[in-house]
Amino acid sequence: MKHIIIPTDFSENAYNAIRYAIQLFKNIPATFHLLHTYTPPIFQVEYVFQSPHQDSLGDPYQIEAIKQLEALRKRLQEEFENPEHNITIRAAFNTLTDEIQKISDYVKADLVIMGTQGATNAREILFGTNATQVINKTTCPLIAVPSGFEYVAPKSILFPTDYEVGYKKEQLQQLLDITKMHGSSIDVLHISSGYDLTDEQSQNKQKLQVILAQSELIFNDLPDNGVIEAINQFQTKKTMSFLVMVRNKHTFFERMFVEPVIKKIGLQIDIPFMVIPYVDK
Repeated sequence: MKHIIIPTDFSENAYNAIRYAIQLFKNIPATFHLLHTYTPPIFQVEYVFQSPHQDSLGDPYQIEAIKQLEALRKRLQEEFENPEHNITIRAAFNTLTDEIQKISDYVKADLVIMGTQGATNAREILFGTNATQVINKTTCPLIAVPSGFEYVAPKSILFPTDYEVGYKKEQLQQLLDITKMHGSSIDVLHISSGYDLTDEQSQNKQKLQVILAQSELIFNDLPDNGVIEAINQFQTKKTMSFLVMVRNKHTFFERMFVEPVIKKIGLQIDIPFMVIPYVDK
């Protein structure tokens, strides 16, 4: 049973991410935890006196959010009839990152899936504050779904790497599950510095090859003209349906996920983007 947390602000962008999640896991048992968080301005006197701490009075923000979540669940159940799927709802007075971590710890979540707004007239993923904070803090892999993305099974996956870290199977388990479910092939993209791989890089490449052995693997090397440029260049030559990156510490990929950068990286891609967190074990 997969446990998948899906934040929603009740926008169509968020709904599109939920639809993607349900279709991605349509053939396996899964529980989707729909989550809406809110932090009303504390200077509003009526909220201070009708706060979540006074349960007998009720929380007007939570009551309204629950109504919207119930309507959202009904809409999804009407659109997708799947006895293998369960949908839970939660409205919480909390920050999104803290509540995701709280739920994740409680249900042992496998994934977070959320929408991210695409730029107008551009094939770019723009990460807002919420998505950036979740990417930086969550201990779960996260899939960001571009606004308006029409579901396509992840048959062809792009996996950039610098071979600077030794990947672990448990770290890549959600990716392995997805490739198994959909019979995916994986294009491993190495951004070459123009030098031969070090012994450590060669060993890490072999580890990665062993871990991903169940999938059709294709190894690619591109000149070092920048990570983003290399990904964008590869996309023009071969159509991919899913992008995966691991944000390991001490590599140049980590720098991509620093908040001031991630909002401006200009990643020209209109496919779901999976970010796998660093595992320090």
